[in-house]
Amino acid sequence: MEYLPAIIIIVLLTAVFYLLAKQILVRRDLNAIVKDLQDKLGSDTNTPITTSSSDQSVRSLASELNIELSAIRTQKLRLDNQNTELQNAVTNVAHDLRTPLTAISGYLELLEEEPLEDSALRYCQVIRERTETLKALTEELFQYSVMENTSEELKKEKVILNKELEKALAASYQMLSEAGITPEIQMPEEAVVRVLDQKALQRVLGNILSNAAKYSSGSLLVTLTPNGLILFSNPAPSLSEIEVGKLFDRFYTVDNAKESTGLGLSIAKLLTEKMGGIIRANYTDGVFSIVVQFDPS
Repeated sequence: MEYLPAIIIIVLLTAVFYLLAKQILVRRDLNAIVKDLQDKLGSDTNTPITTSSSDQSVRSLASELNIELSAIRTQKLRLDNQNTELQNAVTNVAHDLRTPLTAISGYLELLEEEPLEDSALRYCQVIRERTETLKALTEELFQYSVMENTSEELKKEKVILNKELEKALAASYQMLSEAGITPEIQMPEEAVVRVLDQKALQRVLGNILSNAAKYSSGSLLVTLTPNGLILFSNPAPSLSEIEVGKLFDRFYTVDNAKESTGLGLSIAKLLTEKMGGIIRANYTDGVFSIVVQFDPS
């Protein structure tokens, strides 16, 4: 009987070591499942999560996760198909609008050549302005859908950001002037060179300046730093943090956006990222800013 406590202790120690070993194995298996799950969520693979664990709970967990992963893949495929259908529909609509708009412009030119009363001429001018606006919006819609659907690489070459920014500001001079904006420009004397698509860069800068003309309350600070960071900053008391967070979303416009498809900044974001850059928006104390960063290649 004097050996009974020793036997009990040995049994208890054996049970403890067994439980500890089992806990370590289960933890290892769970860590492997978590890593496998992260890999599956970060890729388009259809392979299921596998486990070599002999623990039934771990195997059940892997099975349940595979069911959820399958549902996620199905939903993602459905959303991808719907997005493709939407993009194709947008492309077709924009393309189909071009023909009647061209015809309207042509007949309007013929009408303007006729002897008309002053009131009729004013009406023609209004029609002309609205037609040109609609043509511009349609073209923007078409270009965005084409850019989003194509995998074609941009044509990259060495560009000087200082000169490209100056050209964009010069091209936007009239638009900014009509909005009562005189930009303050800060640039380094040394050339800031990057390897980018020149036309795409001009589109990015032009769209950002167009956005500034819509939302600025009268001033605009444009800054280029030697490290390739371009900052556009202007007071925009009518904006909110929620609106700013959505400005890069497709088709999003705020209440005071006029004659806009809501694609200008979406296009800027798409092109910036295609060129390997980063674009973001900030809003602090009523001041709205867009930052574009192009690092050396």
